[in-house]
Amino acid sequence: MLESLIAFAGAAVLIAMAPGPSTVVIMRQSMRSGRRAGLATVLGNETGVLVWGVAAAVGLSALLAASRLAYDGLRVAGAVVLVWFGVRALWHARRSGSGGAAEVDGEVVEEASNGGYSWLRCYRLGLVTNFANPKAGVFAVSFLPQFVPEGWPVPVVLVGFSVLWALIDLAWYAVVVWL
Repeated sequence: MLESLIAFAGAAVLIAMAPGPSTVVIMRQSMRSGRRAGLATVLGNETGVLVWGVAAAVGLSALLAASRLAYDGLRVAGAVVLVWFGVRALWHARRSGSGGAAEVDGEVVEEASNGGYSWLRCYRLGLVTNFANPKAGVFAVSFLPQFVPEGWPVPVVLVGFSVLWALIDLAWYAVVVWL
Protein backbone atom coordinates (compact mmCIF):
# COMPACT_ATOMS: atom_id res chain seq x y z
CA MET A 1 0.00 0.00 0.00
CA LEU A 2 2.87 2.38 0.80
CA GLU A 3 4.23 2.08 -2.75
CA SER A 4 0.80 2.92 -4.21
CA LEU A 5 0.43 5.87 -1.86
CA ILE A 6 3.84 7.30 -2.75
CA ALA A 7 3.27 6.78 -6.48
CA PHE A 8 -0.17 8.40 -6.28
CA ALA A 9 1.10 11.36 -4.24
CA GLY A 10 3.92 11.99 -6.72
CA ALA A 11 1.58 11.85 -9.68
CA ALA A 12 -0.97 14.07 -7.91
CA VAL A 13 1.69 16.70 -7.22
CA LEU A 14 2.68 16.80 -10.89
CA ILE A 15 -0.94 17.00 -12.00
CA ALA A 16 -1.72 19.76 -9.47
CA MET A 17 1.16 21.80 -10.88
CA ALA A 18 -0.11 21.48 -14.48
CA PRO A 19 -2.06 24.66 -15.24
CA GLY A 20 -5.68 24.45 -16.31
CA PRO A 21 -8.99 26.32 -15.96
CA SER A 22 -8.93 26.12 -12.16
CA THR A 23 -5.45 27.64 -12.03
CA VAL A 24 -6.54 30.54 -14.21
CA VAL A 25 -9.67 31.24 -12.15
CA ILE A 26 -7.80 30.97 -8.84
CA MET A 27 -5.03 33.30 -10.03
CA ARG A 28 -7.56 35.79 -11.39
CA GLN A 29 -9.52 35.90 -8.15
CA SER A 30 -6.34 36.24 -6.11
CA MET A 31 -5.02 39.11 -8.23
CA ARG A 32 -8.35 40.93 -8.49
CA SER A 33 -9.74 40.41 -5.03
CA GLY A 34 -6.87 39.37 -2.78
CA ARG A 35 -5.68 36.24 -1.05
CA ARG A 36 -8.88 35.60 0.88
CA ALA A 37 -10.94 35.53 -2.31
CA GLY A 38 -8.32 33.30 -3.93
CA LEU A 39 -8.43 30.92 -0.97
CA ALA A 40 -12.24 30.79 -1.08
CA THR A 41 -11.98 29.92 -4.78
CA VAL A 42 -9.45 27.19 -3.96
CA LEU A 43 -11.78 25.73 -1.32
CA GLY A 44 -14.61 25.61 -3.86
CA ASN A 45 -12.33 23.91 -6.36
CA GLU A 46 -11.21 21.33 -3.81
CA THR A 47 -14.81 20.60 -2.84
CA GLY A 48 -15.33 19.77 -6.51
CA VAL A 49 -12.26 17.50 -6.43
CA LEU A 50 -13.72 15.64 -3.45
CA VAL A 51 -17.12 15.30 -5.12
CA TRP A 52 -15.55 13.90 -8.30
CA GLY A 53 -13.45 11.51 -6.22
CA VAL A 54 -16.42 10.26 -4.21
CA ALA A 55 -18.39 9.93 -7.45
CA ALA A 56 -15.60 7.76 -8.81
CA ALA A 57 -15.64 5.68 -5.62
CA VAL A 58 -19.35 4.97 -5.92
CA GLY A 59 -19.18 4.47 -9.67
CA LEU A 60 -21.17 7.52 -10.81
CA SER A 61 -18.41 9.07 -12.88
CA ALA A 62 -17.89 5.70 -14.60
CA LEU A 63 -20.90 6.78 -16.63
CA LEU A 64 -18.73 9.51 -18.17
CA ALA A 65 -16.18 6.96 -19.32
CA ALA A 66 -18.79 4.47 -20.56
CA SER A 67 -21.19 6.88 -22.22
CA ARG A 68 -19.83 9.10 -24.94
CA LEU A 69 -23.13 11.03 -24.93
CA ALA A 70 -22.90 11.78 -21.18
CA TYR A 71 -19.26 12.85 -21.52
CA ASP A 72 -19.98 15.05 -24.54
CA GLY A 73 -22.98 16.60 -22.79
CA LEU A 74 -20.91 17.47 -19.72
CA ARG A 75 -18.06 18.72 -21.89
CA VAL A 76 -20.34 21.03 -23.88
CA ALA A 77 -22.10 22.26 -20.72
CA GLY A 78 -18.71 22.95 -19.12
CA ALA A 79 -17.48 24.83 -22.18
CA VAL A 80 -20.67 26.92 -22.25
CA VAL A 81 -20.25 27.84 -18.57
CA LEU A 82 -16.60 28.85 -19.03
CA VAL A 83 -17.37 30.87 -22.19
CA TRP A 84 -20.26 32.55 -20.37
CA PHE A 85 -17.92 33.58 -17.52
CA GLY A 86 -15.48 35.03 -20.04
CA VAL A 87 -18.11 36.91 -22.05
CA ARG A 88 -19.68 38.35 -18.89
CA ALA A 89 -16.27 39.43 -17.58
CA LEU A 90 -15.41 41.16 -20.85
CA TRP A 91 -18.85 42.77 -21.11
CA HIS A 92 -18.77 44.14 -17.56
CA ALA A 93 -15.15 45.27 -17.82
CA ARG A 94 -15.99 47.19 -20.98
CA ARG A 95 -19.22 48.55 -19.58
CA SER A 96 -18.00 49.58 -16.14
CA GLY A 97 -14.36 50.31 -16.82
CA SER A 98 -13.51 48.28 -13.68
CA GLY A 99 -14.77 51.01 -11.39
CA GLY A 100 -14.90 49.08 -8.13
CA ALA A 101 -16.86 46.15 -9.53
CA ALA A 102 -15.84 42.67 -10.53
CA GLU A 103 -17.47 39.71 -12.21
CA VAL A 104 -17.74 36.68 -9.95
CA ASP A 105 -19.69 33.55 -10.84
CA GLY A 106 -21.39 35.32 -13.72
CA GLU A 107 -22.59 38.24 -11.61
CA VAL A 108 -21.25 41.74 -11.16
CA VAL A 109 -20.50 42.40 -7.52
CA GLU A 110 -19.42 45.65 -5.98
CA GLU A 111 -16.51 45.70 -3.59
CA ALA A 112 -17.60 44.98 -0.06
CA SER A 113 -16.97 47.55 2.61
CA ASN A 114 -13.98 45.55 3.84
CA GLY A 115 -12.33 45.79 0.39
CA GLY A 116 -12.96 42.11 -0.40
CA TYR A 117 -15.50 40.09 -2.29
CA SER A 118 -18.10 37.62 -1.15
CA TRP A 119 -16.45 34.41 0.04
CA LEU A 120 -19.52 32.44 -0.95
CA ARG A 121 -19.42 33.74 -4.52
CA CYS A 122 -15.72 33.03 -4.83
CA TYR A 123 -16.27 29.56 -3.36
CA ARG A 124 -19.07 28.92 -5.87
CA LEU A 125 -16.85 30.13 -8.70
CA GLY A 126 -14.20 27.56 -7.74
CA LEU A 127 -16.79 24.83 -7.41
CA VAL A 128 -18.51 25.61 -10.71
CA THR A 129 -15.18 25.86 -12.51
CA ASN A 130 -14.22 22.42 -11.25
CA PHE A 131 -17.60 20.90 -12.16
CA ALA A 132 -17.48 22.58 -15.60
CA ASN A 133 -14.24 20.76 -16.33
CA PRO A 134 -15.17 17.24 -17.51
CA LYS A 135 -11.50 16.26 -17.42
CA ALA A 136 -11.75 16.26 -13.61
CA GLY A 137 -14.44 13.55 -13.75
CA VAL A 138 -12.62 11.48 -16.32
CA PHE A 139 -9.39 11.96 -14.36
CA ALA A 140 -11.08 10.69 -11.20
CA VAL A 141 -12.48 7.60 -12.88
CA SER A 142 -9.38 6.73 -14.90
CA PHE A 143 -6.49 7.97 -12.77
CA LEU A 144 -7.44 7.09 -9.20
CA PRO A 145 -8.27 3.38 -9.69
CA GLN A 146 -4.89 2.49 -11.18
CA PHE A 147 -3.25 3.12 -7.80
CA VAL A 148 -5.56 0.87 -5.76
CA PRO A 149 -3.49 -2.05 -4.48
CA GLU A 150 -4.82 -5.51 -5.27
CA GLY A 151 -6.98 -6.91 -2.50
CA TRP A 152 -7.85 -3.54 -0.95
CA PRO A 153 -11.46 -2.27 -0.84
CA VAL A 154 -11.72 -0.09 -3.93
CA PRO A 155 -14.34 2.45 -2.72
CA VAL A 156 -12.50 3.08 0.57
CA VAL A 157 -9.12 3.52 -1.11
CA LEU A 158 -10.62 5.79 -3.80
CA VAL A 159 -12.16 8.07 -1.16
CA GLY A 160 -8.81 8.15 0.68
CA PHE A 161 -6.96 9.00 -2.53
CA SER A 162 -9.56 11.68 -3.28
CA VAL A 163 -8.91 13.31 0.08
CA LEU A 164 -5.16 13.15 -0.54
CA TRP A 165 -5.65 14.58 -4.05
CA ALA A 166 -7.67 17.49 -2.61
CA LEU A 167 -5.03 18.14 0.09
CA ILE A 168 -2.21 18.14 -2.46
CA ASP A 169 -4.20 20.50 -4.69
CA LEU A 170 -4.98 22.70 -1.69
CA ALA A 171 -1.30 22.94 -0.74
CA TRP A 172 -0.28 23.79 -4.32
CA TYR A 173 -3.01 26.36 -4.87
CA ALA A 174 -2.34 27.94 -1.47
CA VAL A 175 1.19 28.66 -2.72
CA VAL A 176 -0.24 30.06 -5.97
CA VAL A 177 -2.63 32.29 -4.01
CA TRP A 178 0.09 33.46 -1.64
CA LEU A 179 2.44 34.33 -4.52
